[in-house]
Amino acid sequence: MEPFVTLEALAVSLDRANVDTDAIIPKQFLKTIKRTGLGVSLFYDWRYASDGKTPNPEFILNQDRYKGARILVARQNFGSGSSREHAPWALLDYGFRAILAPSFADIFYNNCFKNGILPVVLGDAQIDRLFTEIPKTPGYRLNIDLPEQSIRLPDNTRWSFDIDPFRKKCLVEGLDDIGLTLAYSSDIASYENRLRREAPWLFSTNA
Repeated sequence: MEPFVTLEALAVSLDRANVDTDAIIPKQFLKTIKRTGLGVSLFYDWRYASDGKTPNPEFILNQDRYKGARILVARQNFGSGSSREHAPWALLDYGFRAILAPSFADIFYNNCFKNGILPVVLGDAQIDRLFTEIPKTPGYRLNIDLPEQSIRLPDNTRWSFDIDPFRKKCLVEGLDDIGLTLAYSSDIASYENRLRREAPWLFSTNA
């Protein structure tokens, strides 16, 4: 998993509340178990016309000024609905590394951390300010410093945010569940070697 330390990037605001995981990545794209290739189908039903191919010019991500955005600003209860891990996969594959919202669905929130996305809970007034400023300011960029737990706005206003220390450590060090396990590989090997000595019958290859 790619570490998340600091991120300075273009921000885009999606002015919809209760965006569920089926809207983020519809069910027909859940057949794959690969984490790549889903970005093209992110927000599929909103992003494309009824033919599924022609970009909808009214959808925010199809506007040229937001091309390359890596920070998504959303409304409350983002990521509600089913627990599909494909939702953060699609967001990450599109290019998003951080999502700012007043609240998130619990399972989606947890899945973001496990896949290298930083979900940040901000106050309603802060989110409202971003929804006011982003559309008015082409090229609106935010700077997120995870070790400092701060967000810097274009006018140098700084906001702090809370994050669980363990989740912070995992993001900064780029540790997903597999990475966390491999961090204890020497302990695991020592245990297996001891077990082979103490209980060799468990490892017998005889039928």
